Amino acid sequence: MRLRHTSWFGAAVACCLLAGCGGGASISSEGTSVVAGFYPFAYVAERVAGGHADVTNLTSPGAEPHDLELTPQQVAAVAAADVSVYEEGFQPAVDAAVQENAEGSVLEVNQATGRSESGEALGHAGHQSHGDEPAHTDLAGDPHIWQDPTRLADIATALAAKLAKADPGNAADYRGNADRLVADLRRLDHDYRRGLADCERRTFVTSHAAFGHLAERYGLEMVPIAGLSPDIEPSPARLAELEQVVADEGVTTIFAETLASPALARTLAEEVGVRTAVLDPVEGLSDATADEDYLSLMRSNLAVLKRANGCT
Repeated sequence: MRLRHTSWFGAAVACCLLAGCGGGASISSEGTSVVAGFYPFAYVAERVAGGHADVTNLTSPGAEPHDLELTPQQVAAVAAADVSVYEEGFQPAVDAAVQENAEGSVLEVNQATGRSESGEALGHAGHQSHGDEPAHTDLAGDPHIWQDPTRLADIATALAAKLAKADPGNAADYRGNADRLVADLRRLDHDYRRGLADCERRTFVTSHAAFGHLAERYGLEMVPIAGLSPDIEPSPARLAELEQVVADEGVTTIFAETLASPALARTLAEEVGVRTAVLDPVEGLSDATADEDYLSLMRSNLAVLKRANGCT
């Protein structure tokens, strides 16, 4: 539901700004503040801000970010934020709140990367169209850009510039924090390139198409059971096609995901006689990953990909 600038809504926002509402913490008018649509961008914001700005992740741990609906207090946080970080098209409720209410600076992450999509195929060659399944043949519709660490590095640099403008007194610290995060992301990228350079197979099968940017960056071929939406049930014809891919490519593992049901991955794995493992799309933390962060989760993904694909 798109939020409108009606008088009752303005009153609700004012109430939240002044006193807090909806059971959340009150919103302070003091200090620099950042809101982020969901975890990967909140992680970047926390690293870049250091101790100089308060960062609010609009998506609660364990929640599916695609399905987010904002409370009035969260919309008030967007309105009051010095910087809002979001990905247009991924979370419609956040899009509406930013476009209609944000008064501070806005960082739309796709623009921050300054790159056009490559048009490379996401799926296995000859398997891009799946009958009644949605066809996703390039990266233009794939929002999971944080699966490429170099894109997250671009976002960190862009956010540092936004924060430096909003809070000039701490500009040097923001830029220094961003530089350190970029160095960490470059090391991660190097480890992925080295770790996935020499593999027995380069195809991996996942619950849904959340890893296209990772596959493109590191020369892999992702074959999703579902399309970009994890809620689409695959047809019998699609499952038969996947069974053939597993046989042709010697796939050893079907990857389930966190924050989504593993049922599809388990069903396919049982049908074809291979194992399952978890590949985390890093869209958010859960109870099981509460002590992790973006870097550690991505390194865990690297380890399971290397094991599944026989990489040395």
